[in-house]
Amino acid sequence: MSTREIYRNPWLSVREDVIERPDGTRGIYSVVDRPDFAVVIAAERGGFHMVEQYRYPTGGRHWEFPQGTFPQGRTGTAEELARAELAEETGVTARSWTELGTLHSWHGASGELCTVFLATDLAAGLPRREHEEQDMRHRWFPRAEFERMIKSGQIRDDSTVAAYLLLTLHERA
Repeated sequence: MSTREIYRNPWLSVREDVIERPDGTRGIYSVVDRPDFAVVIAAERGGFHMVEQYRYPTGGRHWEFPQGTFPQGRTGTAEELARAELAEETGVTARSWTELGTLHSWHGASGELCTVFLATDLAAGLPRREHEEQDMRHRWFPRAEFERMIKSGQIRDDSTVAAYLLLTLHERA
């Protein structure tokens, strides 16, 4: 019925929509608008490259696959974004890229999409992290350790866990 923006910063905006349900009653729906993002599974030698950083909302450091959005004002394809995020956060580049799928990251509150890529045939380099990523760490984990980290709760990032499921399904095909 109507919409109004109630908050905006360089990374997201929040709007409040007045909606009409199928039975004719009205309500309010809050929507978080964020740019789409990419998640990269950089795989080699039976394991994965991960990054760890402090996540303010949870008050802790967390391991996850490299992921992110384009900076404000920059656009491109999902693969261009994935290539940029991997190089920026880890310094790693890849010669082979496979798109594994696209997921809604928070479909109850946002239309934001996450595109998951498998990056292989890797080469090491120096990271070019953004200012906000200055505390980030990069490390390679063997697959068995990665799976133990999910089971033990050391990896709680839903995008990382969902990306791993897409990889597992891809490997079975």
